[in-house]
Amino acid sequence: MRDLAWPALLRPILFRLDPERAHHATLALARRCPRLLGALAGGRPPAGLARPLLGRTIPSPIGLAAGLDKDALALPLWERLGLGFVEVGTVTPRPQPGNPRPRVHRLPAERALINRMGFPSDGAEAVGARLEALRAAGRWPTIPVALNLGKNKDTPAEEAHVDYARVAARLAPLADWLVVNVSSPNTPGLRALQAREPLLRILEATRGAAAGRPVLLKLAPDLEPEALAEAVDLAIEGGAAGIVATNTTITRPVAHPDGLPEGGLSGAPLFPLARARIAAALAAAAGRVPVIGVGGVDRPERAADLLAMGCAAVQVYTGLIYEGPGLVRRLNAHLARRA
Repeated sequence: MRDLAWPALLRPILFRLDPERAHHATLALARRCPRLLGALAGGRPPAGLARPLLGRTIPSPIGLAAGLDKDALALPLWERLGLGFVEVGTVTPRPQPGNPRPRVHRLPAERALINRMGFPSDGAEAVGARLEALRAAGRWPTIPVALNLGKNKDTPAEEAHVDYARVAARLAPLADWLVVNVSSPNTPGLRALQAREPLLRILEATRGAAAGRPVLLKLAPDLEPEALAEAVDLAIEGGAAGIVATNTTITRPVAHPDGLPEGGLSGAPLFPLARARIAAALAAAAGRVPVIGVGGVDRPERAADLLAMGCAAVQVYTGLIYEGPGLVRRLNAHLARRA
């Protein structure tokens, strides 16, 4: 009965709102009522799902992907839904508004989103202060908290490493690990930072400021398999402790009679492409570092598939928008039955 509450009642109400407005309304509710939402839709993961990841034990291999809670507004909620870890961000050094609105578009029939957010962020100082306040108030989750890092839009590419180091220095003491995001399609020139020289410079600077925390790299699904394998090798050469694969795609695996806006596509149609690139990342990593799989995980079979392929964990985001917060409980229950 609880699983029906989202699609039958709440989703039609929220889907009448602009997508970004609905997102902020949901986060506001989550911030005020984490216990209630957790009681309605969540619960602790079943015993037997716990596993090690990056020096911590996660109670479930299902995590929250970056982008949903960009500014750590609802951090106490995610553990209550049964997630095993959460990735906050993307956080930039200085506050920035992101791209002009409208910048999020729903494709309900395809269970997909297209966003061109452009890293809207309260900035590292504000996010850090918010996290410190949660910790001081005794509201810090017991699950690992990762921070996803980005650069400001107006920072020149040749100075990008300074931005990543600056965010890392501010937030590393509050994070279990850090994720370098050079793969969003919505900041001009960002994906060019996946090339050898800038990427090694960014990883070196971030690791130097990370206070010993593991630093991971998030890669784009639009890299061809060979290029993605090279990026994984390069990341490991640069000291990355893991890979997050993948981000949103600028390809359009769905057709639409009115055409589709620019931006990164996420959700169910991304899964075939993401799965292929995750396989390439796993092959390239060859067990040297963990790979976290993300992209189109909106049903239990997809989560189980990526874990069976060798992913250390998987992440969800758009699936929560369409399936509701009870998705996490269904994923956990399915994995527990297979254990």
